[in-house]
Amino acid sequence: MLFTDVIRHKRDGLGLSNDELDFFVEGLTDSSIPAEQVSALAMAVFLNGMTFEEAGRLTLGMSRSGTVLDWSAESLDGPVVDKHSTGGVGDKVSFLLAPIAAACGCYVPMISGRGLGHTGGTTDKVECIPGYQSMPDFNLFRKVVKSVGCAVIGQTNELAPADKRFYAIRDVTSTVESVPLITASILAKKIAAGLDGLVMDVKVGSGAFMPTLERATELANSIIGTAAAAGLKTHAILTDMNEVLGDTAGNAVEIVESVRYLRDEHRESRLDQVTLALCAEMLLLTGAETDRDNALRRVGEAVSSGRAAEKFDQMVAGLGGPTDFMDNYEKYLPVAPIIQPVYPTSPGVLSQVDAIQIGNAIIELGGGRRVLGETLDLAVGFTDIAHIGDTVDNTVPLAVIHAASTEQAQRAAGMIQRACVVSDSPVDKKTVIHKIITG
Repeated sequence: MLFTDVIRHKRDGLGLSNDELDFFVEGLTDSSIPAEQVSALAMAVFLNGMTFEEAGRLTLGMSRSGTVLDWSAESLDGPVVDKHSTGGVGDKVSFLLAPIAAACGCYVPMISGRGLGHTGGTTDKVECIPGYQSMPDFNLFRKVVKSVGCAVIGQTNELAPADKRFYAIRDVTSTVESVPLITASILAKKIAAGLDGLVMDVKVGSGAFMPTLERATELANSIIGTAAAAGLKTHAILTDMNEVLGDTAGNAVEIVESVRYLRDEHRESRLDQVTLALCAEMLLLTGAETDRDNALRRVGEAVSSGRAAEKFDQMVAGLGGPTDFMDNYEKYLPVAPIIQPVYPTSPGVLSQVDAIQIGNAIIELGGGRRVLGETLDLAVGFTDIAHIGDTVDNTVPLAVIHAASTEQAQRAAGMIQRACVVSDSPVDKKTVIHKIITG
């Protein structure tokens, strides 16, 4: 079989056969199909789409391209469940959700990705913690999940390797937003992780890959339908991404905000709503709770009691990080040499944010990738980010920039100012939770 024929078939709007899709997955896995041909097929799919049957075959093929985890031998006393986000700016929910769910009796083997397009990557962020093994062997991964209840790691070469390569190529070829490819990529990793259930955080808005509620709903239904066909029970929550989630965006700065949240020192309202809603849905999905209000109270108490913070500390230590990270995180995380505020060009109320441009500004600072394999500056980013409805002026900044140089900070400042619309009139806060889809 010639792969140029496969590309041509999809380019011309034809469906791909099971044999063609299996051939593609095999070529992804052993790198026999070169990157330029992979990117050509990705663009053809982006332009012409896939049927559920095609996406399902691609999903199962990639999930079986490496190790498939089975947790039955561990005799766990709770459900194995995970969350996945379609990606946003400032989305540090994984670091909060995993220990909260673990504190509520769930087991969360979270296998995450690196930055994709303008969005930050969970794996990149967790690598800010010195010693933390983001890609441990599966024996250690299993041990930490069983003993702590959660482990947040990166996608290893053993787990869905076909997807890992495809994911990296999509990142640098403007083919990220394809619904069937997003669906296949997400579910391949989750099916390979041996989950009992999955909760999806489908982002919608200016900082999301799905900018409209209609497109986000399409993706949610695609994921739920494809997951059901593969035997994985899945719920989806559509959440707002028309501005940065939380007060920070970057790598190390988001870890700082996560620690402060888990220590119950500061919980930004929108971040708190999204995190607790997703955690509660995990309990409902697995049958641990049957009432949403009770589930929300239970996950909130996991934070306020300090149990979630203990789980995070145990996870960090179990994966090779400092044993006193939660108490002394400031001495372990990288800090940028230039820290300066950026103010609006005129005072007023922040009324609109182009969140993609905020994500692009992080890339400009060196905190995100322009090309495949690029090394990141984990210290750079933004803190004290203003939210829609906040009053900003020459004393209250749009954000505080953390940069490697004054020149980089100046470029990022201009990008932030252009991304933010300031008006003279009051603005209502946006709805954070748009919709919950359970099948």
